[in-house]
Amino acid sequence: MRRSIGTTTFLVASALALAGCDVQVQDETPAKFQTNADIGMYPITAKVTGGAMVSPPVYLFLVSGDQKVPLSSNPDGTYQTMFPVKCTTAFPLQYLAVWRLQVGATKQALFPPQPRQIELTPPPLTAQQNIDTSGKPDKKTRSWQGSVQFNFVTAPQVQITGAQLEPVSQDKADVAAAKPIKIASTFPVNGSCGTPTGVELTSKDAHAHANLVIDTNDPAYPHWTTRVDFAPQPQGGI
Repeated sequence: MRRSIGTTTFLVASALALAGCDVQVQDETPAKFQTNADIGMYPITAKVTGGAMVSPPVYLFLVSGDQKVPLSSNPDGTYQTMFPVKCTTAFPLQYLAVWRLQVGATKQALFPPQPRQIELTPPPLTAQQNIDTSGKPDKKTRSWQGSVQFNFVTAPQVQITGAQLEPVSQDKADVAAAKPIKIASTFPVNGSCGTPTGVELTSKDAHAHANLVIDTNDPAYPHWTTRVDFAPQPQGGI
């Protein structure tokens, strides 16, 4: 009986000693962000707690693929940084904690053992485009010209593989208003992340409108519909 009690006491003491040598990282970063197309920076936050044998400070790094970024510590035990990510719909996230024990040994560990994926919600593309027909039409084509610009930010390279025009409704007036508009671009149209990519359109009528439906090889936007209005635009006075 005494031997059993002694063994149990030893195991508990060993477990407590082991726990006192470790740190825990609580990930407080959201599971997803709305894609920030302008600066492409996302706030990363975690909280660190250390055992009784851990000698501060604890150093914490963000690990994402082949990138390793240090986090800044706060008095409340939280660690933060802004992480730059562009041209993707998700990124892996882990934390590397490095700490020293009071006995002088150095330890480190990854949290969690396998990275989790942080989703980036794609922003909408152009929903509506107005093309000004206040001036005279092109002499050669006798039509007004313009383009619809699309800013892709979820892939390094994107192709607009095709496009078509459709009436905005099946109303007779809308069907008629779509007929003067033609697509002038040749496909595929190649685009790069963060650089506006245009589909060229023409209209032989100064008043016309239609839906431009594009197809792309970007999984975030396999198809997209933009309403296009050819019309004279108000000219600002002085």
